[in-house]
Amino acid sequence: MANINDFKTKLAGGGARKNQFKVTMPFPGYAQVGGETEELAFLCQTASIPAMSVGTTTVNFRGRPIYLAGDRTFEAWTITVLNDTNFRLRDAFERWQNGINNMSDNEGLTNPVDYQVDAFVDHLDRNGATIKSYTLRGCFPTSITAIDLNMEPTDDIETFEVSFRYLFFEARTTT
Repeated sequence: MANINDFKTKLAGGGARKNQFKVTMPFPGYAQVGGETEELAFLCQTASIPAMSVGTTTVNFRGRPIYLAGDRTFEAWTITVLNDTNFRLRDAFERWQNGINNMSDNEGLTNPVDYQVDAFVDHLDRNGATIKSYTLRGCFPTSITAIDLNMEPTDDIETFEVSFRYLFFEARTTT
C-alpha cells in the first residue's frame, strides 16, 4: 500500500511551482527603443504554458458516429504586465500593433516576417534553473487591454494584459 514516503519520492524537486517562470520576447525593430526585452523578463506578472487542442472530424457509418482526429489548433496566449512610470513596455506593445495596422490610415506591414517574433517561456526550478522551456513561433499581439484608473486602491500597481496569436510552439525539457 502506498504511503507518504512513496508520494514524496514521486514529487521530485518538491513539485513545479507556478510562480517560477520567465518570459522573454524580442520586440520587432520598429517597436523597440531599447531594454524592452530585459524589462519584460522582470515585469511580466502572469503568463501561461500555451494551450493546444486536436479537433475531431465526425464520419457516420451505419447510423453511428465515428470520431477521427482533426487538425491541431493553438489557443491565444495572454500575459499580464506590470506597468512602470515610463510606460516603456506599454509603448512598445502599442508601437508593435501600430506597425501591424496604423491607427491613422489603416495601413501596415504586410510581410509576417516584419511583425512576428518568437517568444520564450521558461519554467524555472526554485534555484532559478530552467526545467522546461517553450518557444512560441511567430507571435504577434492581437489585443492590449485597458489600464484601469481608480482612486480607491492606493497601493496597487497598474497592470495590463496583452494577447498574442502564434503559429505553433516547440517544447523542450532542459534538465
